[in-house]
Amino acid sequence: MEYRSPVYDVIAVPIEKIEANTYNPNRVAPPEMKLLYDSIKEDGYTMPVVCYYDAEHDKYIIVDGFHRYRVMVEHRDIYEREMGMLPVSVIDKPLDSRMASTIRHNRARGTHDVDLMSNIVSELHELGRSDAWISRHLGMDADEILRLKQITGLSALFRDRPFGQAWVPGDDDEDIACLDLADEEQVR
Repeated sequence: MEYRSPVYDVIAVPIEKIEANTYNPNRVAPPEMKLLYDSIKEDGYTMPVVCYYDAEHDKYIIVDGFHRYRVMVEHRDIYEREMGMLPVSVIDKPLDSRMASTIRHNRARGTHDVDLMSNIVSELHELGRSDAWISRHLGMDADEILRLKQITGLSALFRDRPFGQAWVPGDDDEDIACLDLADEEQVR
């Protein structure tokens, strides 16, 4: 028999027939949940929720996609737009295999490379996008944007930011000339 990936058989399932599993260790911080909501609001559901169908209870148990499910449950505008239906791909595996699938899905997402994110911020800035636009569309706060700009080392990224001096050197002998961290002694 030829193998067919579950994603080719996505079905629309009423949200009321979907339940969270009891074992997912993944948690999403509030800023990322807001970004997920914004993503689903702007782009729709682009990935199905992966579920196991429990025929005995006529329920779909989430294997991957709990937070996409939460967006529909917690946001009436998304629920209404989607008519209460969530895209689901079904896998048929025993519990232990579903648990392993959940962890694989969670860990396979990876992390964002800091240098590549810095380049993206730089390119968006060069395209005329403001820090506010970047913050809103990429889900970053001002400090994160600033750190990513600093990594690129491009002074052009800071041309619209006010500059202030951190300190003004004095001309008396009281200024600290050096700090020897190894001995924790200050040289005056």
